[in-house]
Amino acid sequence: IVRNRAMFGLGVPGVVHMRHTWLEENRFSRGQPENGAELADDLQRFCDLHGGETIAACIVEPIAGSIGCYVPPKGYLERLREICDANGILLIFDEVITGFGRLGENFAGQRFGVVPDLMTMAKALTNGSIPMGGVAASENVYKTITEAAPETGIEFFHGYTYTAHPAACAAGIASLDIYESEGLFEKSAAMEDYFLDQLFAMRESDIVTDIRGIGLLGAFDLAAKDETPGLRGGQAVKDFYNAGVLVKMTADTVILAPPFVAEKADIDRMFDVIRGVVATL
Repeated sequence: IVRNRAMFGLGVPGVVHMRHTWLEENRFSRGQPENGAELADDLQRFCDLHGGETIAACIVEPIAGSIGCYVPPKGYLERLREICDANGILLIFDEVITGFGRLGENFAGQRFGVVPDLMTMAKALTNGSIPMGGVAASENVYKTITEAAPETGIEFFHGYTYTAHPAACAAGIASLDIYESEGLFEKSAAMEDYFLDQLFAMRESDIVTDIRGIGLLGAFDLAAKDETPGLRGGQAVKDFYNAGVLVKMTADTVILAPPFVAEKADIDRMFDVIRGVVATL
């Protein structure tokens, strides 16, 4: 967040941030970490300080994806749900990364057993073939919006040029049909253990300082080189690409999200390349 603020400023006013859920004692946690559920009480402290009635919503990624696959501690999301319910706050899940099979379920909320009031989605909605995003709302939120409109009026006095674009909708329908007909979410779930076994074997490297993963989503951290964060990662992403593996790098964090059609041989090949590159860093 500090580096983002340096680039973009403070952002939207009236927004406060809870502490992140990464804890030193959770390093090398496979799946949900054991420690950190109490960090959700930051939200309750904001309610006590500002008044719960002044807080419209709490928005979280079920898994903090683009910064390095930070999986929520056991009980963390459940506690957020409790606090939101007790204070009349909407709970919003950003499922742009986690939605549509990445955790072997339709959505991460199902994997963790927590139902949000609003949920964003994109990316795999169309298999990334064409841009499209959406928001799902609970029945209570939906009725609140629709019943507030005048009898002859419309619910939202805004719109977007490409809302419900037919090409995007067609891509979305086709993608969902293929996910179902080819059992790709089930295949994602079946490949999880094999993928995570290979991922956590990276602990053998002297420069790997942490590993996190759940479903077909994982990440490992590389030790900073010459006390310069991002230096090693900047070289690594080029070396991975030249060796035939496309990864996402955030500073010195390597993020992996193999496709649902990946076979064990594909996972093996990916990690053969990754281990080879890491050994040269």
